[in-house]
Amino acid sequence: MNRTTAYATTSGLALPDQPGAPAGTRETCGALPTAVVRDLRERAGHSPHGLHFAAADVVVVTGLPGSGKSTLMRRAVEGPRVDSQDTRDRWDERTAGRLPYAVYRPLVRLAHYAGLRRALRSGAGLVVHDCGTQAWVRRWLAREAQRRGGTVHLLLLDVTPGTALEGQRERGRGVSRYAFARHRGAVARLLRSVERGDLPEGCGSAVLLDRDAADVLRRIAFGD
Repeated sequence: MNRTTAYATTSGLALPDQPGAPAGTRETCGALPTAVVRDLRERAGHSPHGLHFAAADVVVVTGLPGSGKSTLMRRAVEGPRVDSQDTRDRWDERTAGRLPYAVYRPLVRLAHYAGLRRALRSGAGLVVHDCGTQAWVRRWLAREAQRRGGTVHLLLLDVTPGTALEGQRERGRGVSRYAFARHRGAVARLLRSVERGDLPEGCGSAVLLDRDAADVLRRIAFGD
């Protein structure tokens, strides 16, 4: 199982009272017998600018719709990434507004998971967008990562519902009140679990990011 460290290596469970890492540092993953949580929130932007994972690892970026997952992935991921938003954008271009999204949503999901399956089979380090409501997806990713000799790591964006709703308005695309409430409940439960050090099954580490920490993160990379 992997750990996440920032300069001073911490074994076991690292929770919010750990020392802050200087800006410009890089967090690195290595072997450890226990899962680790790294809390990079409330550091006023003085958090690592890069995260580095083992070559076969899978990083799952999760949080509320509008929290900035896709923006972070486009900016920071240097290698392969699978974002359901990219898949939807491609289908939106194909339909050119002739059909409501609800009609072709199943096809978007099918295409997304097919692309994710292909990316996992490549064996390369991978960053995956996750909405936080599909626990079975994280279990699947954990099994696939283990099969190819890697570990799943969780990057959880912790933003307020108001911030997430504003993010949806800025991108000009939102989700229904029902869907947002469902996402909000799922993400809140996941956040509480991670803060207790109880990570999802198969997850080797978790990194908690607020908006400031996400904004200064410039690099998510893989390699031995």
